[in-house]
This record gives sequence, structure tokens and C-alpha cells, in this order.
Amino acid sequence: MLFSQSNENTLSSKLNKPNKLRKGDTVGIVSPATAVSSPDDIDKAKELLDYLELKGEFSKDFEIQEGYKTKPSSLRAASINSFFENKDIKGIISIRGGYGSMGILPYLDYDLIKKNPKIFVGYSDITAMHLAFNKLSLLSTLHGPMVLSSFSGNTIEYYKTALFTNKPLGKYVNPSMDVFRSDNREFVIKEGIAEGELTGGNLSLICSLIGTKYEIETKGRLLFIEDVGEEPYRIDRMLTQLNLAGKFKDIKGIVFGKCSECNNKSANPVWDYTLMEVLFEQFKNSDVPVMYGLLFGHTSFQFPIPYGVIGKINTEEKSLEIMESFCK
Repeated sequence: MLFSQSNENTLSSKLNKPNKLRKGDTVGIVSPATAVSSPDDIDKAKELLDYLELKGEFSKDFEIQEGYKTKPSSLRAASINSFFENKDIKGIISIRGGYGSMGILPYLDYDLIKKNPKIFVGYSDITAMHLAFNKLSLLSTLHGPMVLSSFSGNTIEYYKTALFTNKPLGKYVNPSMDVFRSDNREFVIKEGIAEGELTGGNLSLICSLIGTKYEIETKGRLLFIEDVGEEPYRIDRMLTQLNLAGKFKDIKGIVFGKCSECNNKSANPVWDYTLMEVLFEQFKNSDVPVMYGLLFGHTSFQFPIPYGVIGKINTEEKSLEIMESFCK
């Protein structure tokens, strides 16, 4: 079986790790993407924080809405900068994803964030911020549930381990019986075992940042990728873009999360092929391990994955192991 190990821990060795949270801590709740204005959503967020025994401070401009986004990009960024600067705020969690996070990237203070490392959590559209923080502030952040996420099954236990301990998160293997989805099968596209620094996130956002100073760094890294609602031909196009941009060169391996609702909708018959056909065609000649189907991303059950720490993919076990602590 192919084995690939990371010998160049260039990021991990100087990774800016946040402090773990403690019960009673105050966390900042931000809305960098699509607006949240429903009182029910705010109440749901508060319920989760109460369950976690955390205090929540919602950004002051939370209910300011500008068209389809929560507020002007500069104001959204200012809220996040202020939470990183505020010594009383011990972590920052996004309330939801959606659309709009890319617009705030030029307004974020990466030097400030580097000097004040804190837990930062989100996924989907929040991928843009993860990649920017990881690259420009060397901050280890957490790709994981937001306060309006479903938290099905044991998700909340994995979440609490990630936020409240400074231990490696361990080995992730899908539940043997999935009561949250009709299909939780994993597919091995290329066999092998590999270790590397973890990076990735939502495929659409990863591609959208190509050509900018925030674009993903993949050399020597272990990629985790997910998306939602994209037809297979669009997934094929995005993976081809990453390949043409050299992002699959010198990587250690790839683990795909469940691509929820990534099926053909009203596509032209000439494009009538499945997601698995796309993945097997894209990576059939890969010299690194590639696996599809781990439960992270847009799934009700969700494994949290930290950026920048060492992970290990094992296709025989169909597992992803988080080998290094996310917090200190």
C-alpha cells in the first residue's frame, strides 16, 4: 500500500494555535456571510451556547442588512477584528455560512489576528476566512459546525472535544450505520496511507480564491474537500481548475466529504454522469491516496477538522486521523 509522509512541517512547526475554551468563557458570534435576522435563529444560537456553558456576544452590527448580505464588508470585518482584539472574547464562532465572506478578506487585520490567536469556527462560505487566516496569520482554525448547524448524533461530543481540550482529536471513521443519511458509504479512489498538514474546505470557495493572495497552499498538504448542491459537471470543472493551477502537485492525499445533493438536476444528457464517475476519472492516475465519503461539511453529522495540524488518511480503514492538537 502506498505510504506518503510529510517531512516538511513548514506550517505545523510555526502554527499559531489558539487557547482552548473553558466553561463560562465568552465567545464572539459573527455573521460574515448571509444575513441572519430571524429572532428564532438568534434564540437557537443562544440555546447552543447555553448547552456548551459559554457566554455569547453577538457583533453589534449583527442585524444591519445590506441587500443579500448582513452588512457592508468593512463593517463585517471590523466586528471580527474587534473580537480578536478584545481580551475578554476567548473564541469566535460563525452563526452560519451562505455567501459573502470573500468580500471581507481585504479588510481583516491579519497582523492583529496573528498576535491574538483565538479559536475560530465555521465551514462552507467561511472557507474563505479559514484559508486567509491560515496563510496570512498562520492561525489554526476549525472547519466545523456553526451555531445554527444541526449537531446530529455525536457531532456535539466531537465539537466539545475540539473546543475544550488540547488533545489530538483522534481517528474519524464514519458510523457503521448512518441514521442521518440514506447512504454513508465511502469510496476508495486510490489506495494508500498519507500524512500531511491539513487544509481545504468548500471546493467552490477554494476555486474562487485561485489567483488571489489568499489562495490555498497545497504543497506537502493533506487536502479535505467538500461541497453542496453542485452538479457533477461543475465539480469536474472545479477539480480541473485546481489541477491546471498546480494545486494537486506535490500534495500528500485527498479526502472528500459527502457532497450533499451533488447530483444531476436538469443537465444536458451529454453531461449525464455521476459524481463518482467524475472523481474516479479525475484521480484514477493519482500517485497519492484519495478517498470519498467522510462525514464532514454539509452533513447533519459532522466531524470537525482543524487547519494546519498533521492529519493522516488511511484508505484501508477509510479513516482520517487528527494526529496533532488544535488548541494549546
